[in-house]
Amino acid sequence: MNAGKAARLRRIGTDGRYVMIPMDHGITLGAVRGLADIEETIDAVTRGGADSVLTQKGIAPRVHPNSNGAGYLVHLNGSTTAGPDTNDKRVTGTVEEALRVGADAVSFHINVGSDSEPGQIEDLARVTDAAERFGMPVLAMTYARGPGVDETDPEALGHAVRLGEELGADIVKTGYSGDATSFERVVESTRLPVVVAGGEPEGDRASLEAVRGAMDAGAAGVSMGRTVFQHDDPEAIVRAIVGVVHEDLSATAALREAGFAVEA
Repeated sequence: MNAGKAARLRRIGTDGRYVMIPMDHGITLGAVRGLADIEETIDAVTRGGADSVLTQKGIAPRVHPNSNGAGYLVHLNGSTTAGPDTNDKRVTGTVEEALRVGADAVSFHINVGSDSEPGQIEDLARVTDAAERFGMPVLAMTYARGPGVDETDPEALGHAVRLGEELGADIVKTGYSGDATSFERVVESTRLPVVVAGGEPEGDRASLEAVRGAMDAGAAGVSMGRTVFQHDDPEAIVRAIVGVVHEDLSATAALREAGFAVEA
């Protein structure tokens, strides 16, 4: 690994662990709660201890003044819920553009098992090739997703993360299988750091228990979007997530340390 890539990886994580907050959902969903005033949300989550935030390239001017020194990833593909197929992610930027807007890393989404998978494989291969030339880390968001695909099946998730490594990514993100034992199979499918997605918000304790399970299985961290940016207190929930990922706390202890009321 060259010095530039190593330095940029340190900017988006802490000692090889990652609390990433993706906020690229505006292209998918529009200016939903938490993203309309994205400056306020970025300030809150980075004050809470997030290692990095992620947006599409056009939001970069709204990120840097509010990131409190956190790292920054630019996402390079997307789709909308208004379109014919939300799984059909199309290229929205390049590695060079990401560098020009001040990114420390890039990310790319691929749905393994979807009808659009073949084109996404080709696109991700091009991204990792370009990124290697510039010493830019790549987060591959590799999901098991498509007709007839069980999105929580550890074998399918393991295939997805391995695909990310095979195509030259530096970190892979995928869905959670539901428990630590089965997620070990996912983590063991690659030598890359695996970060777990947040999924649909299900309540603070359930979210933190999933993070705890993923970390117990050997994950390197989390990349949690709506669970965080649509929370009533984004700063506090990030502090709780940081407690699990970086301080190795239990879900209960992390929630308590972050100021949430926790039943005895």
